Amino acid sequence: MERLLLTLLVAAFFALCVYGMWLGWRRKARSQSARIAPFPEPPVEPGEPLLTADGLYVSTTVAGRWQERIVTRGAGMRGYATLRLYEDGVEVDRGRAPAIWIPRASITGIRTDKGMAGKVMGTDSLLVLTWRLGGEELDTGFRGDDLDAYPRWLDELGKNGTEIKGSAQS
Repeated sequence: MERLLLTLLVAAFFALCVYGMWLGWRRKARSQSARIAPFPEPPVEPGEPLLTADGLYVSTTVAGRWQERIVTRGAGMRGYATLRLYEDGVEVDRGRAPAIWIPRASITGIRTDKGMAGKVMGTDSLLVLTWRLGGEELDTGFRGDDLDAYPRWLDELGKNGTEIKGSAQS
């Protein structure tokens, strides 16, 4: 009987912790949705992609604060994605989640990095786009399946004066 009671107590504590994390996630999403503008919708006919990469959408964070994940409007969920560069912007097609459209004019920087909000690697294997959305500057991280394609992304996005940086973390 003691063992059953102890097991139930541990299970109840675990459930309470999960419930608390869920409440915190929802509260953070509500506060961010009031502060951060809605993400732009991808154009219906964006044209032919200049570059395409398959991989993992890691997250979108507040620029310069690699652990402050944006969770509003589904942006906090990591998942497989296709990154496409068009003449007018970059599309992060996240499959079942809504796509994120980053207008090319709002991109202020591009770099490779070692980590972002729950995904840390030993090498600069994340491609991070820094961009403006309303009054906020955001970082969107993507880990491509083919890391050898990163120089093409850096070159192509650097053509319009976008700042190309090395790793932002130490």
